[in-house]
Amino acid sequence: MEFQVFKKGEIVNNFTLCGAYLLGTDGVAIRKAKITFENGFIKCKKPNKEAAALALLWPVDGFGKVLLPTTCLPEREQPYNLNVEIARAKLMQIINKREDWSVFGYDAELEALSKEIQALFVRAVQNINEPSLASTLADESLKKAIVFSEELTIKHAQLLFDVRGQTHGFGRGCLGCEIDAKQIDKPEYISKLLELFGFVTIPINWSEIEVRKGKYDFSIIDACVSVLNKKKLAMGAGPLLCFSKEYIPEWLLSRKTNFETIREAAYRFVSKVVARYVGHINTWRVISGLNAFNCFGFSFEQILEMTRAANMAVKAANDKALKIIEVTNPWGEYHADATNTIPPLVYVDMIVQSGINFDILGLQMQFGKNQNGMHIRDMMHVSSVLDYFGAVAKPVYITSVAVPSGGNELEVAGIWHRQWDELQQAKWLEQFYKIAFSKSFIHNVTYSNIVDAKGSAIVNSGLLNEQFVPKESFKKMMGLHKFIFNRQISSQNS
Repeated sequence: MEFQVFKKGEIVNNFTLCGAYLLGTDGVAIRKAKITFENGFIKCKKPNKEAAALALLWPVDGFGKVLLPTTCLPEREQPYNLNVEIARAKLMQIINKREDWSVFGYDAELEALSKEIQALFVRAVQNINEPSLASTLADESLKKAIVFSEELTIKHAQLLFDVRGQTHGFGRGCLGCEIDAKQIDKPEYISKLLELFGFVTIPINWSEIEVRKGKYDFSIIDACVSVLNKKKLAMGAGPLLCFSKEYIPEWLLSRKTNFETIREAAYRFVSKVVARYVGHINTWRVISGLNAFNCFGFSFEQILEMTRAANMAVKAANDKALKIIEVTNPWGEYHADATNTIPPLVYVDMIVQSGINFDILGLQMQFGKNQNGMHIRDMMHVSSVLDYFGAVAKPVYITSVAVPSGGNELEVAGIWHRQWDELQQAKWLEQFYKIAFSKSFIHNVTYSNIVDAKGSAIVNSGLLNEQFVPKESFKKMMGLHKFIFNRQISSQNS
């Protein structure tokens, strides 16, 4: 498959591929695909002849740079016009989501814009034999379509968000935050945490707790629990297990260990931690990202067995605990080039069909980094992926969300409307939270870090700067907090 690339009607001779991958008709990333750019063409080589879509970070005039796919296309000798195919995919997504959400005809301005978008795209297809003209018309159609898609998404979300507020649909701990254990002894930090959040998550890293086999250091978690207990915050913790190398104790990594040995060590660790905090911590991120992080190369059967064993260990130590299985990178790009991984929806389906006893599905959604799963997407794209996981028939927690308020990597990570700054971060968060909470199956959204900190997955993603000065995002979140809880209180009083 080849795609010819245009910018302002001219063939592009210099184009940087960011976040590019191929996906099949089932939405799963295609392995062993090779994507290159040369002399105005993106060339895609894949291991089969099946239809496929190309997804990549794409500039949209007046909107920014977001990761967008084409539709699934068959192989052919003639190159496709990439501009036309990306516009086609966005229009198809709009049609599909309008059907899903049953949103038609309630806004005259949006309906007029919809007709304009379709007319521009029809003209692009009619002029497909004049690639330059077709690309220009497609660009104009996409420019309007992506604005339309976000406005439609926000209007739909706002309507459902308001209804949920009126019907007391938000729990006390619906707004959460992962804490920074290094800041826990600072009164300013705790004060700001209490202003916004009713639920906090204490981070856990197995490699830092069990440095030597059978020797545990719980001092950091103990300190956090001691402080937070006095504030009467609902507490969660985790991940208990994550099979990315930085979470695995050196003594376990450095040996040639079989699966049974690893499972027993993991079961012992999980049991020890959960039993220690019975009565204090009731929500556990039991296992995180096993769909994407698999440093031991577990087979499908072993992945299921490890997931099952971890949940059994939690239940045995505290049968009242809520157990979260956490999925990282819900779009699944990692599957294109990472061996021993499972597409996210396949992993979730596996654990559900296997009858593994868990209570909550967790999703990590962090944006603003040139890394799988972290490129910027438009809001309809974000809302759509949340809808996919709504079919799991389990409550969903967004266990980690973050976007930057500035940084150096943003050209290759993506831009939403304009360059990231405090105002853009605040605007994005307001829209994201309303979209998430418009979906009744999402019970909690946990922000990744309240204060800017070195080593954060997304730089400058805190709601406060390093001096604890509130950013615009903190103020916006305060407004959201008041809207949710004041409305519920006033509704109950009336």
